[in-house]
Amino acid sequence: MIFNSFSFLIVYPLLFLAYYAIPAKYATVRNVYLLLVSYLLYMNFNAAYALILFGITAITFLSARLVEGRKSRNKLLVTAVVLTLLPLLVFKYYNFICQSGAALLETLGVRFELAGLNWAVPVGISFFTFQALGYLWDVWYGRIRAERNFLHYALFVGFFPSIVSGPINKASLVLPQIKSIRPYFDYPKAVAGLKMLLWGMVMKVVVADRVALYVDTVFSHYENYSGLSCFVASLLYTTQIYADFAGYSLMAIGVGKTLGFELTENFRRPYLAYSITDFWRRWHISLSTWLKDYVYIPLGGSRCSKIRNYWNIIVTFLVSGIWHGANWTFVVWGLWHGLFQVVEKAVGQQKCEYGPCGKTVKIIITFLLVNFAWIFFRMPTLGDACSVISRIFDPALMGGLYTPEKANTLFMVVGVLVLLVKDLTDEYSPKSFKLMDNDRAWVRWLTYIACIIMIMLTGVFDAGQFIYANF
Repeated sequence: MIFNSFSFLIVYPLLFLAYYAIPAKYATVRNVYLLLVSYLLYMNFNAAYALILFGITAITFLSARLVEGRKSRNKLLVTAVVLTLLPLLVFKYYNFICQSGAALLETLGVRFELAGLNWAVPVGISFFTFQALGYLWDVWYGRIRAERNFLHYALFVGFFPSIVSGPINKASLVLPQIKSIRPYFDYPKAVAGLKMLLWGMVMKVVVADRVALYVDTVFSHYENYSGLSCFVASLLYTTQIYADFAGYSLMAIGVGKTLGFELTENFRRPYLAYSITDFWRRWHISLSTWLKDYVYIPLGGSRCSKIRNYWNIIVTFLVSGIWHGANWTFVVWGLWHGLFQVVEKAVGQQKCEYGPCGKTVKIIITFLLVNFAWIFFRMPTLGDACSVISRIFDPALMGGLYTPEKANTLFMVVGVLVLLVKDLTDEYSPKSFKLMDNDRAWVRWLTYIACIIMIMLTGVFDAGQFIYANF
């Protein structure tokens, strides 16, 4: 069940009330309740998916107990990692590997194909697989102790707010909260969670789903539209994926807060970054942290020669690209980000020391680099992505700008401007320009009402899937 559906808006208050109806002294009962709710909501997508989730949970739980404190048992760790990754490799990458292998053999004059699989990819499999792997490696490195209580661990892996699209939480953050549930209803935390839920809904249905109408129209038949229309569509897709994914993460963190849990921050106004390096400190923070801790640092990080460090960056972002999808477009997208970080590091441009004007220029350049990378992320093939980019830069194809009907255009522009103003004020004037957290109650409530009106009047309520749920 996804957050931007009427079903969730009806069911969640009931789940919330039932959770707090269980006396705090029965902490185990509360955990059992949350685990059952998490699995039932996840089974709403497809009941068979729960078997994959349970299998990965059981494998990493038992493996962590076996490898704890036994550094010499490398083979056991490798076996556990392979078994944990196997469902992800089969469901998400099997067809891609087969097709790529067949294409390579065909260039050598050999025709050989393996039968493809028609299975649907389990929702959120990349997220809960990486979360479980992170726990296993933390135990292996001695950062945390292996969990002895399977109920606690199963709830950590399968906690329903974050299972579909993250954030990828660390066991050191969530497991202690599961073990020591607050003995009372935390009213300030619940209010903060509801504010996050409300603004996340605005980002999703008012901004992301509204601009998606333009993006899907143009990119689905880009050959029929001008270069200017393709460029505008790329800018709007950059907006869409941010509002969609950050909106989901905010809603997930908000739902967690209403239940008394703190989840990992996942976004920090990424399009105000002044470099690609800074962008990845702000975008999908939980994945960036995971890649740094379990790929970049184990490869040697920056404590090595420059050439080796550059190689570590490229490999890390190659993994990031592959994690996002089984397509060469994601590989190019990951390499794009890795290569530009290497360039920034080589010429000393990871930081910004040029004053406000220089910083503004760097923010614009970074935004455009990220924007064109998103074209590879969005299009189905490398050929399509290159064709869109070539149309954008072809003066003969600039032509006119596609504009939908006036109402849709107005709603789209208003939504994007509201998001832009919110991010700018949060970045540069967080204390002096507060609406949802204003000291005056009437300002706060007017803001809540305005958000609800925007959702009801301009939101696109088709219960559309969040983009990152596909990963």
